[in-house]
Amino acid sequence: MTFVEMLAVFGAGAAAGAINTVVGSGTLITFPVLLATGLPPVTATVSNALGLIPGSIGGVIGYRAELRGQRRRILRMSAGALAGGVSGAALLLVLPSAAFEAIVPALVALALVLIVLQPWLAKTVWRRRPPTADPDGGPVLLSGLTLASVYGGYFAAAQGIIYLSLMAMFLDDDLRRLNALRNVLVAVVNTVAALFFLFAADFDWTAVGLLAAGSAIGGRTGAALGRRLSPTVLRALVVAVGTVALIQLLLRD
Repeated sequence: MTFVEMLAVFGAGAAAGAINTVVGSGTLITFPVLLATGLPPVTATVSNALGLIPGSIGGVIGYRAELRGQRRRILRMSAGALAGGVSGAALLLVLPSAAFEAIVPALVALALVLIVLQPWLAKTVWRRRPPTADPDGGPVLLSGLTLASVYGGYFAAAQGIIYLSLMAMFLDDDLRRLNALRNVLVAVVNTVAALFFLFAADFDWTAVGLLAAGSAIGGRTGAALGRRLSPTVLRALVVAVGTVALIQLLLRD
């Protein structure tokens, strides 16, 4: 990498760490930057997963007050996230890299659609939620989060948005508490996927180090920003960056 590219990767890591903590989808910032440095899509994905772990952990620490009283949820949902993350990481390595490169544009497009529709989806499902539903979401929510974790282990973009959408649909709780829980699940998936990749994939260690340093800073500041900035503003930023990433991916073909 050139010095300018290294600065860009570090800056993308910091931005992703902050955005992941607040609304998720920071991968839509780091992924196109890594591609722009010349990394192949699969190498960019596994390096991104490992590099963003410090940001995820920082986000969990930043929201620790909102996590109080959610121990049962954390244990239950983290088990599903663990299983799903390993499954998704295995799929990334088992399937041909050509298949991954072919499906990534569709995954990015899906992530952008989910980001835009998330508020409407949450409100629609919540209105139809049975009044006697399980306060912890029941098996339906757990199954949905586990499947989302498979997606997250395969390609992390917007996994946090999917988590938050599902939890907002099935859990009657403060959005900040749900966001804190989302950060835990993202940290679990990123960590287990990265550990899996360590034994079976090739990393770009320069990218990993730069992302780790940047995301560690961004993750700690993101929790503070999350209590002040409008999610709508951040969602618009992620959509804009994600659109650029989608165009770049399509042009590569």
